[in-house]
Amino acid sequence: MTQRLHLLLALTLLAALPPSWAQQPPATPPAPITSVKLGDLAPDFTLPDQSGKPVRLADFRGQKNVVLAFYVLAFTGG
Repeated sequence: MTQRLHLLLALTLLAALPPSWAQQPPATPPAPITSVKLGDLAPDFTLPDQSGKPVRLADFRGQKNVVLAFYVLAFTGG
């Protein structure tokens, strides 16, 4: 009797879950493949600065040297 009650309770709980619980999260699209070679100009892009103001790489072309540093998983908590 107890096993039947536990099974009935488990099935009731599963039936109460929304149907999305079993679905896989949407896959993120793959990153575009670029063919930048040594000596090529970097493609133009826009990123926010520390204040959230958008900054374009093209704004610095011919005026200043730009160094980009990437820190994988930095500040992500991962």
